[in-house]
Amino acid sequence: MKLRVERDVLADAVAWAARALPNRPSIPTLSGLLIEAGSNELTLSGFDLENAAHVHVDAAVDEPGRALVSGRLLADISRSLPNQPVVFATEGSRVELQCGRSSFVLPTLPVDEYPTLPEMPNPVGSLAGSSFAAAVAQVAIAAGRDDTLPMLLGVRVEINDSRVTLAATDRYRLAVRDFEWRPDQPGFEGAALVPAKVLADTAKLLAGADTVSVAYAPGSAGEGLMGFEGDGRRTTTRLLDGEFPKYRQLLPEQSTTVSTVQKAALVEAVKRVSLVAERNTPVRLTFTADEVALQAGSGDEAQATEALECTTDGDVIEIAFNPNYLLDGLGAIDSPEVKVSFTGSTRPAVLTAAGGVNADDYKYLLMPVRLSS
Repeated sequence: MKLRVERDVLADAVAWAARALPNRPSIPTLSGLLIEAGSNELTLSGFDLENAAHVHVDAAVDEPGRALVSGRLLADISRSLPNQPVVFATEGSRVELQCGRSSFVLPTLPVDEYPTLPEMPNPVGSLAGSSFAAAVAQVAIAAGRDDTLPMLLGVRVEINDSRVTLAATDRYRLAVRDFEWRPDQPGFEGAALVPAKVLADTAKLLAGADTVSVAYAPGSAGEGLMGFEGDGRRTTTRLLDGEFPKYRQLLPEQSTTVSTVQKAALVEAVKRVSLVAERNTPVRLTFTADEVALQAGSGDEAQATEALECTTDGDVIEIAFNPNYLLDGLGAIDSPEVKVSFTGSTRPAVLTAAGGVNADDYKYLLMPVRLSS
């Protein structure tokens, strides 16, 4: 194998593929990045048996071939190279890397022992990378982080022809986002539970792609796959096994009180007031007809209060929230004003955008913290 590739192109490609490297590989070859050269193209792949990352970039290939080298080491090297073309060449059981006056010799891993990489499933739809990234970011914030509840570590993806719904919950909040896309298989319906971290990282890195293609292959007992591809980059991930909560029944059909408030002002007020809140201590909010009062701290502890203008239709509501969860929801809403809907002080509140054609496409349900009497 012998090829030449631009330094920045190589560094970006290695960074993409290295995302799939396991921290503690179960077999030695999984610590490697697979380098494949052919047809004036360089392909790099990383794999941890659950997730695979591939990237194709242009390269001047003199001799096609393939090699497996330490992924972490190659990532470190590619980031530190001078801004000159990089030449790869294999010599026996080694790969020589030359960049300007810098040179490295890397031992190779047995490429014939590298596990077979999963094939990309059939595409089911596509959308702009920026839209994909925005939708996933709004939902992934609510995904669980408790490994003892694996079904909450994912984002549920529901596909119904041209309509897609994303949902995630950690039992304390629920985020749901609906959006339109371009179906590749008209009339297709399916549902999958995708690891939230993989989905969020992939969507963020594909935000600049004109089009992101989504592929899906259902399977039993965690054997299903979902893939995402754009700008020559591809990720496949094995779907999570387990039953996602029936989240739709958690969203109230009616509200007794609805308040509208400026988002930026509320975000800043929550940040200020929560400065005195101890860990896991809530911020209390009281919504009246034209004002929302915020309060944190009590007794001999530090205390803070602040009041903002708002417009409230319904009964007075006194409620308390985890300030970090509240800020997550407010930050995910793309609107100058936020609508907060209540059914009671001990029932979940729902945050949505106030106004706009697609105001209800995103819902952030937040469980209150029970106030002491």
